[in-house]
Amino acid sequence: MFKNLMDGIKTQLSRAPEMRKPRARMRSVQHSDSASRAAELLIAPTALMQLSPTEALTVVSYMTPRRIPMDTTFIHEGDKTETGYMLLLLEGEVTVENIVVSRRNPVTVSVLGPGSLIGEMGLIDGQARLASCTATTAVTAAILSRAALEKLSQDDPHTAAKLLLAVSLRIAERLRDTTEKVKRYSQLVQAMQQEIDHLMPT
Repeated sequence: MFKNLMDGIKTQLSRAPEMRKPRARMRSVQHSDSASRAAELLIAPTALMQLSPTEALTVVSYMTPRRIPMDTTFIHEGDKTETGYMLLLLEGEVTVENIVVSRRNPVTVSVLGPGSLIGEMGLIDGQARLASCTATTAVTAAILSRAALEKLSQDDPHTAAKLLLAVSLRIAERLRDTTEKVKRYSQLVQAMQQEIDHLMPT
């Protein structure tokens, strides 16, 4: 099923909106309720608040709609292929999981709903995926590929720059959050070690 999903994504990307002429691309979203909804979700607090509604609609015009069946793992942790895109979750729910060191079963990191971005780091650097993502319900998403981002950069450098800045700010925010968690974990380990040393002096 994963291969079929990836083949579907490849097919979608081969007919991607960045291949259309700019006027035709914008006409396709200007009077579309689904495109307007996608633009609203793109600038939601869970996504990229830094974009204006007009800029968000422009970005949506470069995105490709995609439906993902329930129980499909569409991103696999460690995958180094098919990493050059991100998804905006429009409908449905996605579970994000990690394989923690010394564990065999994945640990749920978060559950994402509409307005969430998935895979934005892959869009920027194309490196291996850091987590697995599974559709826990039927999912509707919009995909922004790296090719579409490059075309957006050529057609509308200002919007592309704001998009990249917004994505970078999201990544930086997550990095700060992770750093805080690592600090708290380190303090907890240190406190536990001090308690162990107190109870079992050497």
